Amino acid sequence: MAAAPALLPAAVRKTEIAIRGDMFYLNGQPTYKGRTYQGRKVEGLLMNSRMVQGIFDDRNPATRSKWAYPDTKKWDPERNTREFLAAMPEWRKHGLLAFTINLQGGSPEGYSKSQPWDTSGIAPDGSLYPDFMKRLERILDRADQLGMVAIVGYFYFGQDQRVKDEAAVRRAVENATNWLLDRDYRNVLVEVNNETNVRAYDHEILKPARIHELIDVVKGMNRKGRRLLTGTSYGGNAIPLPNVVKSSDFLLVHGNGVKDPKRIAQMVRETRAVEGYRPMPILFNEDDHFDFDKPENNFLAALSEYASWGYFDPGASDYSDGYQCPPVNWGLNTERKRGFFQLLRAVTGA
Repeated sequence: MAAAPALLPAAVRKTEIAIRGDMFYLNGQPTYKGRTYQGRKVEGLLMNSRMVQGIFDDRNPATRSKWAYPDTKKWDPERNTREFLAAMPEWRKHGLLAFTINLQGGSPEGYSKSQPWDTSGIAPDGSLYPDFMKRLERILDRADQLGMVAIVGYFYFGQDQRVKDEAAVRRAVENATNWLLDRDYRNVLVEVNNETNVRAYDHEILKPARIHELIDVVKGMNRKGRRLLTGTSYGGNAIPLPNVVKSSDFLLVHGNGVKDPKRIAQMVRETRAVEGYRPMPILFNEDDHFDFDKPENNFLAALSEYASWGYFDPGASDYSDGYQCPPVNWGLNTERKRGFFQLLRAVTGA
């Protein structure tokens, strides 16, 4: 049964994210303080990775077995979260300050035309499933202890249709935001939905023309004057529209489909030219291009224009590859993962 989050006494938090101009700050200090790499400014950026399945589960019995672990032949959402938690310190040691996690996950096949599974942490009426939220709480608590930031996404195309109507969508945004504020999380950025311009969204309010309405809902909620920083993301190679630029605290762009690093740099310049832009962070939080051993790659191209970059490694559902297809191995267990984290460590001086 779904339930609305209850009010709880706030914990004493250790990590607080803030934005000043186009820079991110943690606990009053710019991220990667004083750091440059090959003449490029790193201070104030927020390097991140797409880890959206940290609280994943599937309520559809017809598809649940697809995500079984090879050793037990069963899917286990609690094991998934335990292994996520165990991997976090290693990510942090390599300079990763942020990760994206989503209440409705992401495609567990990496890229899917249809999504018959039920992986939503949001119930049809807009309430939140307690088991999903308990797993999220453990991850956010650990991130707070480690000095990490979670980019918490609410909606994902292919699962948003499980929320019955627009009123329930709004209710879900309010419930999730209240849940985060009630627990006094200060290490959170909100991504209202993943890739708002993808045509698979059912609800009009989650589409580009109206998504700013939900960004404004999040911004309008507070506890003792403190609110959450928020925005939304666009699909690969897309530039944010003025309504989102005007409402957002930071701008999320995706590099999927962008094979030429020069285009990544151009995307940043074009984003800064959109009507309504003022000094604010630009953050890639999804890019499935790698080439980390080459002098030109999408990571370094973003850095060249002073934009944060996020690693997206979809992989495959066999516990050996990637960070999105369950069962996920959350460790640095492949050459590609190690390539990213090694370059991250070099860039950030971790």
